[in-house]
Amino acid sequence: RNIDGKAWTKVNANCGSTSFVVPDLISGQEYFFRVRAENRFGVGPPAETIQRTTARDPIHPPDPPIKLKIGLVTKNAVSLTWKPPKNDGGAPVTHYNVECLRWDRTGEVKETWKQCNRRDVEETKFTVEDLVEGGEYEFRVKAVNIAGPSRPSATVGPLVVKDQTCPPSIELKEFMEVEEGTDVNIVAKIKGVPFPTLTWLKASPKKPDDKTPVLYDQHVNKIVGEDTCTLLIQQSRRNDTGLYTITAVNNLGTASKEMRLNVLGRPGPPVGPIKFESILADKMTISWLPPLDDGGSKITNYVIEKKEVNRKTWVPVTNEPKECLFTVPKLMEGHEYVFRIMAQNKYGIGEPLDSEPETARNLFTVPGPCDKPTVSSITRDSMTVNWEEPEHDGGSPITGYWLERKETTGKRWTRVNRDPIKPMTLGVSYKVTGLIEGSEYQFRVSAINAAGVGPPSMPSDPAIARDPIAPPGPPIPKVTDWTKSSVDLEWTPPLKDGGSRVTGYIVEYKEEGKEEWERVEIRGTKFVVAGLKEGCFYKFRVRAVNAAGIGEPGEVTDIIEMKDRIVSPDINLDASVRDRIVVHAGGVIRIIAYVSGKPAPTVTWSRDEQALPEEAKIEETAISSSLVIKNCKRSHQGIYTLLAKNAGGERKKTIIVDVLDVPGPVGMPFLTENLTNDSCKLTWFTPEDDGGSPITNYIIEKRESDHRAWTPVSYTVTRQNATVQGLIEGKAYFFRIAAENIIGMGPFTETTKEIVIRDPITVPDRPEDLEVKAVTKNSVTLTWNPPKYNGGSDITMYVLESRLIGKEKFHRVTKEKMLD
Repeated sequence: RNIDGKAWTKVNANCGSTSFVVPDLISGQEYFFRVRAENRFGVGPPAETIQRTTARDPIHPPDPPIKLKIGLVTKNAVSLTWKPPKNDGGAPVTHYNVECLRWDRTGEVKETWKQCNRRDVEETKFTVEDLVEGGEYEFRVKAVNIAGPSRPSATVGPLVVKDQTCPPSIELKEFMEVEEGTDVNIVAKIKGVPFPTLTWLKASPKKPDDKTPVLYDQHVNKIVGEDTCTLLIQQSRRNDTGLYTITAVNNLGTASKEMRLNVLGRPGPPVGPIKFESILADKMTISWLPPLDDGGSKITNYVIEKKEVNRKTWVPVTNEPKECLFTVPKLMEGHEYVFRIMAQNKYGIGEPLDSEPETARNLFTVPGPCDKPTVSSITRDSMTVNWEEPEHDGGSPITGYWLERKETTGKRWTRVNRDPIKPMTLGVSYKVTGLIEGSEYQFRVSAINAAGVGPPSMPSDPAIARDPIAPPGPPIPKVTDWTKSSVDLEWTPPLKDGGSRVTGYIVEYKEEGKEEWERVEIRGTKFVVAGLKEGCFYKFRVRAVNAAGIGEPGEVTDIIEMKDRIVSPDINLDASVRDRIVVHAGGVIRIIAYVSGKPAPTVTWSRDEQALPEEAKIEETAISSSLVIKNCKRSHQGIYTLLAKNAGGERKKTIIVDVLDVPGPVGMPFLTENLTNDSCKLTWFTPEDDGGSPITNYIIEKRESDHRAWTPVSYTVTRQNATVQGLIEGKAYFFRIAAENIIGMGPFTETTKEIVIRDPITVPDRPEDLEVKAVTKNSVTLTWNPPKYNGGSDITMYVLESRLIGKEKFHRVTKEKMLD
């Protein structure tokens, strides 16, 4: 049982010997034990241990100390140092005993080891005193634990006790870095006999040669030990950073060592004053300079706070800025604010720098009006509006524009853009879409800056939403007649009207040799220029006019001499007519030719050098002759010739006319032929007239002889034969076929007679086994067997033939129908 308990616990089940190892004890716990003997009659009384027993591992004396060394030696003392033993024997070393042995070279005194320490030595160093000067000594050390002393250590010595001298020397770290607020111990190990005089000096890192003695107070103190000198700095500060030098001096010399101490901490306050780069009603931009003292660590960011002047609480703004510039948002207009800025590094946030009070307000006004915008790139549903920046921006940069529009017939202005239009360096352009074709619009623009929206510009000039128009192209003029004092001009409108209707024409003429053109404005396409000088030469040209302006001139190629003359005929086909025209059957053949000449030529039309078809109609005007055939047919195609003739000569023009139609009927004969008992073969020839276009298909239909309805057989046949399948054996059929080209399907051609569907019939094979059975003077009896194959049909009769020997030809013997 343990000493605190009263109940005994049985340890073993069986034990036949007089010793036993008790397991599962708690280390350090104290126990009592008892033992009782047992025989077959029972258990006897116990025998108890008198002393309490502690459960712990076995303890032995420690190993001897190691590395015993001699330090400072004087005329009556020796300093010793050593290291603890490697093995403490299972119990802590409680103290050490130091022993010395004085040598007697004469042999008169007995040499014995004596303990030098009167008290227990608990440290691993000891100074042996009261030695005899000049005596020769040897030293050793023993470690002691609860089990007793160890064996002695290895001895040091012998040495003669006398004063030792040596110049000073110093051991000191070259660099130390600590965090602000911690205690700093700068320890220098000192050697020198006699012990040197020690002095600490301090210099700034920026001025290493400007050293001053360290002043000792409650913050900085100097502690001198047996072989050390410690400079103690309590609660270190940033200004403790510097170069520290310790100097040791004795009568044998001087030594010094320098060490750099960096005390790292929070940065100092930023350098002011805080500048207000911009002030607005809802935000301010402030700037500052980095702190002179970064705390020995890189500035990671700045912490900005704000407060209203009439309040005491600081409100955090941000801790994100890394540069010395920030725009503080979400200010209230008219409120006066103070800002403070603190630098931050990895050691914390430094001291703040406060700004002067400043009121959130706008120091500028809205921008002035823009100049009147212009409109370009007009289409039927869009326009591009262009404008320049206003002359006055109100003291704040232009940030955007609002563009508005209205129809000239309305009064309400409507905003065009949802978001402000961004400013551009070389003027602003914006494409307005969704306009109504034919409507007239005006636009105005307002500039925006931080103060708001400025007044609108003057409205733009009205612009109609329509596709872009241009002046028309040149007309095609010609001189239809002239006299000695006048010229008859006639022209056709320009091919291109520029996107706007031609509203009139300008006829210009000038006498050759002069520079100025005479101008006459008219609306028609004919004009007689009168009052010309006989015998003079004139040039003529015509210009078309539309809403976009005056177009390029169309010039009369010839220079006209003012005199009466005979003009040989001239024929010009209309632009819609070429040397060859193609018309579908049922369409209209229209050939327009402009004929000129003086006297007016007679015009004759012909086809293939023969008279025109009866359906042809001739339409004539003063300047043109047109041939028109309505509802034309294939027969109307050919080469049409126009002949214009007068006293000045004749002129001929030919036009090839192709009329495309459906194909004609297929070529005959249209034959049918049995193939099997459910199919037949059709053959035909291509139509004589393919309608002017290649045959692309043949359409075949069938009907039974006792029905009237036709049924399609095929949809795509490109050759001149086809096999019709799916017929009924024994049924009689009619077939019809029509050719088809790109224009359409031609007329049907029917088979002339019906065809009965059955297997095809051929002539039978020859009869078998012909034999003579009886002969008389004027008759012969013959027998034979039927042929092996009857050709697909029953034998209807036999034909018997004979010939005289020596003759070549056979002659028919029987006249009646013989079936035997």
